[in-house]
Amino acid sequence: MHIELEQELTEVFKRALRTAGFIGGPMVEEFEHAFAEFCGTKYCVGVGSGTDALRFALMAAGVKSGDVVITVPNTFIATTEAISQAGAEPRFVDIDERTYNMDPAKVREYLEGSCTVDDRLGVVIDNKSGKPVTAIVPVHLYGQMADMDSLVELAEQYKLIVIEDACQAHGAQYFSKKENRWRTAGSMGRAAAFSFYPGKNLGACGEAGAVTTNEEGLAQKSRMLRDHGQTKKYHHALEGYNGRLDAIQAGILQVKLKYLPQWTEMRRTAASRYRELISAMGNDKVTVSCEPEWSRCVYHLFVVRVENRDELIKQLASTGIGTGIHYPIPLHLQNAYVGLGYKTGDFPITEKVAAEILSLPMYPHLRGDQQSGVVRELTKSVVTEGPSLMEPKIA
Repeated sequence: MHIELEQELTEVFKRALRTAGFIGGPMVEEFEHAFAEFCGTKYCVGVGSGTDALRFALMAAGVKSGDVVITVPNTFIATTEAISQAGAEPRFVDIDERTYNMDPAKVREYLEGSCTVDDRLGVVIDNKSGKPVTAIVPVHLYGQMADMDSLVELAEQYKLIVIEDACQAHGAQYFSKKENRWRTAGSMGRAAAFSFYPGKNLGACGEAGAVTTNEEGLAQKSRMLRDHGQTKKYHHALEGYNGRLDAIQAGILQVKLKYLPQWTEMRRTAASRYRELISAMGNDKVTVSCEPEWSRCVYHLFVVRVENRDELIKQLASTGIGTGIHYPIPLHLQNAYVGLGYKTGDFPITEKVAAEILSLPMYPHLRGDQQSGVVRELTKSVVTEGPSLMEPKIA
C-alpha cells in the first residue's frame, strides 16, 4: 500500500524539509480539519498516540482522580491504561456475545445493581469502592460501533460522560434510530479517541492519534494537555504532557485519508466474501462475526470463533496462513489489574470469546483466491464434533 503511494508520501517529507515544520504547524492543522470533517465533528486535535487521545479526552471531559469509569474487559490494555492515567478506576461490564462490544443491558445491570444514586449530590456511587461513577468508554472493537443509542440514553439518565474508544473504527457508522440518520464513529460521545498506529485502517508511518469532539472547550483543553498545558509558548495554564502530533505523520495521514473510503469498501467486500465462503463450508462449528442492521463495520479485523482455536492456529501456520488472537487474556484477568479484585468467571461471555476468537487475514487488497485458500484450510482443520457455534443473529 505504501509503495503505491510512494510519490505522494515522498512529497510529504519534502514539504516538511522545505518548511522545517516538524511539530505542529499547517500540516497538522490541515489534517485535523480534514479528519474532523470525515468524522462529522467540529474539532479534531492531533496527538501522539491513541492512548494519548483517550487519556486527554477523558481528562478534558472532566474525569479526574477518584472517579470510576465503565468499560469492557475485551480490549487492548491501552483503554484501561488511559482511564487509570487520568486518575480514575476502570470498572468492567460484560459484552454482547453477538457483537463482542459493550452490552447496554450489562451497563444498566451494573448501574442498578452495583451502584447507588446520591440524589443530594446528583451522582452515581459505585457501592464496592464508594467512588463516583462519571463516565462510560464503549470500545468500537474490530471496526464495529457499539450500540450507541442505548449507551447514550443510559448516560443521559445517569448523567455520565461518554467517550468513544474508536481506535479501531475509522469511518465506521451507526444508524441512530433516535436521530433517524447514520452517524460516524467519533461523533456520538462528548469526545472520541482514535489511533493511527501503522496497522490501523488509517495508519501513519509511526505513532499518532487524535481526539474528535463537537465541544470547543474540550478541544481547547485537549490541545493544552498535548503540549505541556500551554495556552501559548511558555504560558502554562496547567500541567500537561508531551503528546503532540508531528507534521510528517499528519501529512502522511492526510494523503491516506483520501483513499480510506475506497479501502473500507474493499475490506467490506472481503468480509462478505469470507461470509459466503464460510457458509459454503457447511460446517456449523465456526461462528462468523456479526454485523447488525444498524452497523456499518469497517473490518479492522475479521474474526471467527472456533472451539479448537489454539490447535487451529498451529495447523494454519503450518500452511503459511497467519492469524491472530484479539485478545487472548481479558483485562480483568491480567496481573496489572489484580488490585481491582476480579476473578475468573466474573465476565463469562468475555472469557468464552477470549478462548475461541481468531482473527483471519484482512486487508484491503486481499484477493478472493487468497481467502478461498484460508477457508479451505480452515475447513480441513476445524473440529467436526461438539456443540454447534452457529452465527448469532441480531436485528
